[in-house]
Amino acid sequence: MIRIAVTTLLIIAVTCALASAQEDTIQVVTDTLSDSALAVIQPEVPSPAGKVLVNDTPNDNGGSVQINWTASADDTDGRIERYEIERKEVNASDDTYKVIGDATAGQTRITDNYAENGVEYVYRVVAVSLAQAGDGEMLEVKSYSESSAIVKASAQWFNTNRTVVLIFALVIGSLIVNYISQARKGKDLFIRKIAGLEAVDEAVGRATEMGKKIYYVPGTQDMENIQTIAGVTILGRVARLAAQYETDLDVPVSRSLVMVTAREIVKEAYMNVGRPDAFHEDTVHYLTDDQFGYAAAIDGMVVREKPATIFYMGAFYAESLILAETGNSIGAIQIAGTAMPAQLPFFVAACDYTLIGEELFAASAYLSKEPKLLGSLKGQDISKGLILAVIAIGVIIQTLGVYDFASLFRIAAD
Repeated sequence: MIRIAVTTLLIIAVTCALASAQEDTIQVVTDTLSDSALAVIQPEVPSPAGKVLVNDTPNDNGGSVQINWTASADDTDGRIERYEIERKEVNASDDTYKVIGDATAGQTRITDNYAENGVEYVYRVVAVSLAQAGDGEMLEVKSYSESSAIVKASAQWFNTNRTVVLIFALVIGSLIVNYISQARKGKDLFIRKIAGLEAVDEAVGRATEMGKKIYYVPGTQDMENIQTIAGVTILGRVARLAAQYETDLDVPVSRSLVMVTAREIVKEAYMNVGRPDAFHEDTVHYLTDDQFGYAAAIDGMVVREKPATIFYMGAFYAESLILAETGNSIGAIQIAGTAMPAQLPFFVAACDYTLIGEELFAASAYLSKEPKLLGSLKGQDISKGLILAVIAIGVIIQTLGVYDFASLFRIAAD
């Protein structure tokens, strides 16, 4: 019995000793975990960004605010990972701040392009750094700047960066209005002669003498093309001369809308000279929309009928040389006009006269002698001369280093 009691006492003592050791171990682990948790909960907070300055973006159409701030004191030693820019409406609580953009360390400016016009906002900048937790995980630590002053986006009526553009527009507009006024008063405005347009009367007269047709090709593009519009405008002058001289006119087209427009222009030209009975609907006729099908059809007609005069006025592409060479092979007088730079060499080589670029657009004013058109043309020519003079003077000033002349023409804000 004594042995059993002693054994029981030993077992109880060993059990108590083990329980005490386990409690100490648990306390040590708990203390360790507490230290780790403290390392996570209380990291070193970075210095916040300095004063935040905000202003409506100048010279824009609204919806934009510029935000500037002073970098955090910890930015210089590389502790700052980035900046987050937050925004809220003036009367909203602080928990409504939303991130609208971020900036890299060292950056102190950003533009908010998503502000609503007329809405008052305040901004703040959040400096973000990284801290290492006890388990090695990297956590973000943030500090918040003071809120900015109130700002709201708005559109500006005038962009001051484009003052020079306004000055040029006013000068050019004044010149055009002045020359239109002079033309209306009957002043004879000098417009340099364009050989291709001077030869229109001669070309129509030759066809009349030979008793052959005049072909007029208004290009391959539709009426939304400005070259086509210029081409059908010249067609009115040619149709008027053809009606006066009682010469057959043939206008093959490749677009239905061009056919309708050209038909009306030719009909009006015949009526203006008192020959409405001489006009026929099939004078202007549709061939095909296909580029080379159109060229092949005209070439076949040219070879068969051998017209005395052919006009090419409008937008042309690869078919230009095909058409011009065929006309040249039958000995027709050919007058071409286009603003397509790649096709001009072919027309110059194969045609008798060629209207180059803007000469095609000036033709309506040149042929009609209408005061508005003449005055506008004269004003634009003088304006181009003025612009060339300004460019020449600017090149000299910039080259000599007297003044940064190019800065006058920077229309975008820095």
